[in-house]
Amino acid sequence: METSLHRQLKALYENATSETEAWVGEYRIDVVDHEHPRLIEIQSAALAALRSKTRQLLDDGHHVWIVKPLAARKYLITRDKAGVEIISQRWSPTRETLFTLFHELVHFVGVFPHPQLTLEVLLTIQEEQRISKPAKRWKGKTYRVSDRSLRSVEHRHELRTIKDLQKLLPATLPAAFTTEDLAKCAKIPRWLAQKVAYCLRKTEAIRTAGKLGHAWLYEIPKRKRRAA
Repeated sequence: METSLHRQLKALYENATSETEAWVGEYRIDVVDHEHPRLIEIQSAALAALRSKTRQLLDDGHHVWIVKPLAARKYLITRDKAGVEIISQRWSPTRETLFTLFHELVHFVGVFPHPQLTLEVLLTIQEEQRISKPAKRWKGKTYRVSDRSLRSVEHRHELRTIKDLQKLLPATLPAAFTTEDLAKCAKIPRWLAQKVAYCLRKTEAIRTAGKLGHAWLYEIPKRKRRAA
């Protein structure tokens, strides 16, 4: 079932000549933009689900634009079992950042980067509607999500090249760094820093530069100067 968030984001990318939910070959595309031209996919779910589809569309010569919304802040509204009365409303303590993207990018580096592919990350403020329900097991969820909607887009960040990935690294990183260094400088958990390092290494945005004890050291490859 399409969420309000998905519909609202599609509307942001529509123009006078675009088509929505249009078929291109065997695939249905969220927005077919004839003006630029490009195929736009809004992907709130995991990027891995788009891997085969994106690869085929790129192989067919299309320019693909994937929009990935992340919740920089999320307002939670929980209603009773009937879905009528509000029983609680609050801001979620969880905040997603650009680095959250790498949690999914580990399953997409076989496709990205590509000269005909743009990955646009939206940092958004969202509203999540929940319906109360009894948990089926200990520590299970006491709600189900009925809808998500967009309050605002706070920031847009386009990723196309290896250089774009390198720019996400904190300026305070040492020239040779470990995932522990990355975690501290980016203020993210170590497990997420490891995913970041994996993605950047697989795309050759960084390379290994030896070891420090049992930890791998990484560095950004120096760009070769063009001959005069």
